[in-house]
Amino acid sequence: MRKSILTLAAAGTFLFACDQSDEASTSMNLFFESYNTPFEVPPFDKIKNEHFAPALREGMKIQQQEIDAITNNSEDPTFENTIEAMENSGRLLARASIVFSNLNSANTSDELQAIAREMAPELSKHSDNINLNQELFERVKAVWDKKDELGLSEVQHKLLEKRYKAFVRSGANLNDADKEKMREINSKLSTLGLQFGQNLLAETNAFQLVVENEEDLSGLPNSLKETAAADAKDAGMDGKWLFSLQNPSVMPFLQYADNRELRKKIWEAYKNRADQDNQYDNKEILIEIANLRREKANLLGFETHADYVLEETMAKNPEGVYNLLNQLWTPALAKAKAEAAEIQELIKAEGKDFELEPWDWRYYEEKLKVKKFDLDEQEVKPYFSLPKVQEGVFMVVNRLWGLTFEEIENIPVYHPDVKAYEVKEADGSHLGVLYMDFHPRASKRGGAWMTSYRGQEMENGERKAPVISIVCNFSRPSGNAPALLTFDEVTTFFHEFGHALHGLMSNVQYRSLAGTSVPRDFVELPSQIMENWATEPSVLKEYAFHYETGEVIPDALIEKLQKSGTFGQGFGTTEYLAASLLDMDYHTQKEAISKSADEFEEASMDKIGLIDEIIPRYRSPYFQHIFAGGYSAGYYSYIWSGVLDTDAFQAFKETELFNQEKAQAFRKEILERGGTDDPMKMYVNFRGAEPKIDALLKKRGLDQVTVDRTK
Repeated sequence: MRKSILTLAAAGTFLFACDQSDEASTSMNLFFESYNTPFEVPPFDKIKNEHFAPALREGMKIQQQEIDAITNNSEDPTFENTIEAMENSGRLLARASIVFSNLNSANTSDELQAIAREMAPELSKHSDNINLNQELFERVKAVWDKKDELGLSEVQHKLLEKRYKAFVRSGANLNDADKEKMREINSKLSTLGLQFGQNLLAETNAFQLVVENEEDLSGLPNSLKETAAADAKDAGMDGKWLFSLQNPSVMPFLQYADNRELRKKIWEAYKNRADQDNQYDNKEILIEIANLRREKANLLGFETHADYVLEETMAKNPEGVYNLLNQLWTPALAKAKAEAAEIQELIKAEGKDFELEPWDWRYYEEKLKVKKFDLDEQEVKPYFSLPKVQEGVFMVVNRLWGLTFEEIENIPVYHPDVKAYEVKEADGSHLGVLYMDFHPRASKRGGAWMTSYRGQEMENGERKAPVISIVCNFSRPSGNAPALLTFDEVTTFFHEFGHALHGLMSNVQYRSLAGTSVPRDFVELPSQIMENWATEPSVLKEYAFHYETGEVIPDALIEKLQKSGTFGQGFGTTEYLAASLLDMDYHTQKEAISKSADEFEEASMDKIGLIDEIIPRYRSPYFQHIFAGGYSAGYYSYIWSGVLDTDAFQAFKETELFNQEKAQAFRKEILERGGTDDPMKMYVNFRGAEPKIDALLKKRGLDQVTVDRTK
């Protein structure tokens, strides 16, 4: 499942602040003036680390003055002088925060991480000063209480509702003692979440598997060996091969390496990240985070953190989430057990006498795929060069919505790997700017995500175009070959591009309702529906060309991909659902967790009967989605949106893949509207009915599973 950081709230952007004295002059600080750059993108080439603290401090100061002006207004509260005034506050703070948090994720350094640790509690305090401001809340409540008399538009009503609920859910109705407790909890959480992510990055970067003997590379594809040799040379180990815990390195190693002991070594290093009882251990941190979240939820009148989070989602409550996950768990686990038995038979057929272990699964699954479908991923990768896949993404978007993408030269970027594009409508008008950053590096956290450097809004009646970024960790070019993507990386590209479209096509009045500012279990619909086009045979033949011969992907190979489409879905769905259920278990606790993280995780997995050969997709100490991101009690969102996207794609499958009427309806009802309406209402407006789970079960090959085999 793709990982995405989609909004400022999700990334914890507004938890970075500083209130220390700085000598840096504001006169040379780029954040204090309009960006004199193409399309007013951040001037990355001129922004320095020492600019962040003064800009954030001044941003907090100015926003507090703006809030004071609202609360001290002698006029009666109105939508304009209270709600819109709040919406327009804090622009300098947002400008600096968004750049800082994005760089801290995509191109961090020791200095940036130190700034983040120092700032986190300060902006948490600033945020609480607003959210727990009684006078401000009373003005908001006064507008809320007379909302039906104000003649508000639908969008204005939604903004008012969002603002009012945000105050209530932040603790505006608490007494003074509980407000102070809330401040303490928020400050601790901001620091702990930041530390969790920094620990994980340090652990991921710390491990190196150095191979000295070429025979230990047996089974590995040449492209991976070439990359490992280049990485070793860069690290001063010329003549050796270096493998890391970055996905483009560790996953193909597990998939192809014949050396079982080395597979075990790198798998255990991956599995034990931030779980080694050293200075980067996350076990105590995550338990404290979970307990503080429960305590915060209790203060706000909720039984658990999950109850608090899910109130504002499509699922509405923990029962709705568990019902979906458990409905899928039974067939997924049955399929995984059947897959395990089949792999064990293959091991035995090879004359081996060992039991299947987690570090064997991907290796033997690949062998089984070759045996059953005559399909080798290395046969597929040459048809998925990154430049051609990018052309394919652009082509699909152009045929659906007429958008075009022109690379922008001489525009500031935050790293040499990054490329920028102007996105234009079919009529040539400007829609937005898109940055794309594809390859792993030590300064970038793992995974793939979309974010923004400027969200869309209306300014003086005109649309202010967004600046969007997608960040990935795809395999790098090796030797004379371009970057060749796995099929999973291809779908990841389409996925993140769907998120980007959600941000780029946003066309709403207010920035806090724009783009991906939607419930967590709705935000994955625009991304996941794009994956469907990536795998369609007729679409594949328009972008999948052999990087050496120029040959289009053969029909026979497409047929193999189609036939193997549900292969391995028992493993894939089970490891994902296990992580989703683990997330829910952490966040439905009604009492403080007293067990260690390892004990809690083991009990959670024992309860659902997860087999020993599979671990959750994210074990607790490196479950960044829920402990350092925006997915707490929300990791289920990918499968929830999976129900939506498979059902929604049927609207195209039932007619034509590039049906213009359906494409425009999807744009008008979902992509453009951000969080301006109820998600299910928007979905029904597009589809004509609520979604059914049938298409998802069929897509994953779970519709035919009826027998629960044991090991």
